[in-house]
Amino acid sequence: MPQSQKHIGQAIVVGAGIAGLCAAARLCAAGFGVTVIEQASAPGGKIRSVPSPAGPVDAGPTVMTLKPVFDDVFRCLGEKLDDHLQIEKCETIARHVWPDGSQLDLSHDPAANITAIGAFSDSANANAFEHFHRETRALYDTFRSPMMETPEPSLPALGAAVMRKPALLRAIAPGQTLDTRLSTLFSDRRLVQLFGRYATYVGGSPFEAPALLGLIWQAEAAGVWTIPGGMAQLPLAIEALCIRHGVTFLYNSVVTRLKTNDDAGPTVILDGGRTLKPDVVVFNGDPRALAKGALGPDVAGVASDTRTAPRSLSALVWSFAAKASGFDLSHHNVFFSADNAREFSELANGHPPSAPTLYVCAQDRNRHGPAPSGSERFEIIINAPALSTARSPELDFETWQNRTFHTLAHFGLTFDPLPGPQALTQPSDFASLFPESLGSLYGQSPHGMTASLKRPRAKTSVPGLYLAGGGAHPGAGIPMAALSARHAVETIMKDRTLRFASHQTAMHGGI
Repeated sequence: MPQSQKHIGQAIVVGAGIAGLCAAARLCAAGFGVTVIEQASAPGGKIRSVPSPAGPVDAGPTVMTLKPVFDDVFRCLGEKLDDHLQIEKCETIARHVWPDGSQLDLSHDPAANITAIGAFSDSANANAFEHFHRETRALYDTFRSPMMETPEPSLPALGAAVMRKPALLRAIAPGQTLDTRLSTLFSDRRLVQLFGRYATYVGGSPFEAPALLGLIWQAEAAGVWTIPGGMAQLPLAIEALCIRHGVTFLYNSVVTRLKTNDDAGPTVILDGGRTLKPDVVVFNGDPRALAKGALGPDVAGVASDTRTAPRSLSALVWSFAAKASGFDLSHHNVFFSADNAREFSELANGHPPSAPTLYVCAQDRNRHGPAPSGSERFEIIINAPALSTARSPELDFETWQNRTFHTLAHFGLTFDPLPGPQALTQPSDFASLFPESLGSLYGQSPHGMTASLKRPRAKTSVPGLYLAGGGAHPGAGIPMAALSARHAVETIMKDRTLRFASHQTAMHGGI
């Protein structure tokens, strides 16, 4: 926006996670003067990186899906994402490995996947995948508009969308879990385990999450992108976009309280006592922090259900540099547990899994050139219970080191040197990083047929206060967090239009 152009109002975004950054860009495009306040020293939120001898290594999300969502953020300010960030599409979505030595690579090409599954299993399961892919594509297309892309989804609207395609009822499988539904499609238990893993993308268990969550497969089937240098480059690129267009960032600054001002936007009070009085505030943090009074009593009524709502899974994350040997890694690798029923039973009962599935991101492996010959960057993610469900103390470093790297050694994958304690992030660490989250990385639990409708919406009960982030609608994951920012700004603009129209009507005495 040209400096001479008058802003339509002042906006503050609390938190520079991916939703806060996208909200700042969209508010700027809408004509607001925008200030982003972040307690950390850099943007990103859960898109974290930590230093290593091989350079910054990811400690959060590892790949980008639904790239058009991010293209749109840059487009709203007249720019192109690809002009500012190098992004590479993965030919292999993921390499999946089982303890019996079997291995399956999947790609974004459905025909190639049918062939690969036929060779991996048999023709019946290849046909089952073709059916599953077609079914989840129909679900994704049906629910995209009335669910993901609207700020205010409703059960009647979703029901109407389904009734226009009644054949989808079988795919939705009301009352069935994702594991149950997949078991009716695939006779090969390894494939049930593979596609059931997508429940963990929103912090759930395939044995408790609804069958509908199978549509998450379509987010990866549409393409997976990596960013050379790591995912932390994405928030830096959006921050630079915002700065170019006049957004101000205040880092190492903590919002201590939000005070309400009748119909005006909340007053923002910073540590040190500085007071800011914007027209609107977008809160990019776990909504439970507001409900628990972390920002004062005036906003403690916001998202009140989150105080007691079940929480999603947490994780244990290794981020380190080492030389890997003995296994041909892709960028995205999953080493499955031999018994995922036991694994998720332990998680449901609040215990870290004794024989976990291990996700290994080889950050420096991509489609171009040979594997690095020396030290390279790795992130390993293991599902863990959030603090709200934990029934036992966190395991000590040596136990986790043995449990992780002895398991990978059985698959033939070894690392030299093994990472030290500084490379490990546990649920309690996430609880400290993200206030009142209880270590949960995905907000509320996705279990239950209507769980997705119970997430807090962008509009709150406090005038001028809006929510954005993975804890709000439409949910967890960086594309959904980015969409939540769009919903917040669309709702802000709608509210402004209604308020101005109401004021005008009052002046003229009409209806």
